[in-house]
Amino acid sequence: MKTIILIISALTIGFMAEETPSLYDFKLQSLHNSEKLDLSDYEGKVILAVNTASKCGFTSQYEKLQELYDTYRDDGFVVLGFPTGDFGGQEYGTNEEIAEFCEVNFGVEFPLSTKISVKGNDQHPLFNYLTSADNPDYEGDIEWNFEKFLLNREGKLERRFKSRTEPNDEEVITSIENLLNS
Repeated sequence: MKTIILIISALTIGFMAEETPSLYDFKLQSLHNSEKLDLSDYEGKVILAVNTASKCGFTSQYEKLQELYDTYRDDGFVVLGFPTGDFGGQEYGTNEEIAEFCEVNFGVEFPLSTKISVKGNDQHPLFNYLTSADNPDYEGDIEWNFEKFLLNREGKLERRFKSRTEPNDEEVITSIENLLNS
């Protein structure tokens, strides 16, 4: 009987060690330099994660995302952009072209990753994590460019906004301010 108990205990310990990853476990490549975009660097900040594209009807949202970043970054807020060509190939071919486009046309200073996949078989694990996280809005696959994921200071998904919701929408701003003040 003792042998069985020890085996069960060992299995239980092994299962407990395999925890669900935290937002802060993800590392990507930064678009702006050759360094890693380590999400643990943003622990304790309110994060708005957005899948972006340079040749999309929603591309003008870059300007409003930069405005949000400028307005709230000193309060512990960051916008993180994740360029993707998953929707109609609406992202430039190279990371250099993406970086130049964002800087020249919208003055983007918030952190961007290199181009990744946010859906399908080659979906980056970060977006598997984000699209399956519980939240009061909705779960599931990203439907288009510029979906927004708002995470609290502990890295928990609090809100998710569709592409058509502008970054300066009252609901987005109120949600950001509530998280910054909590």
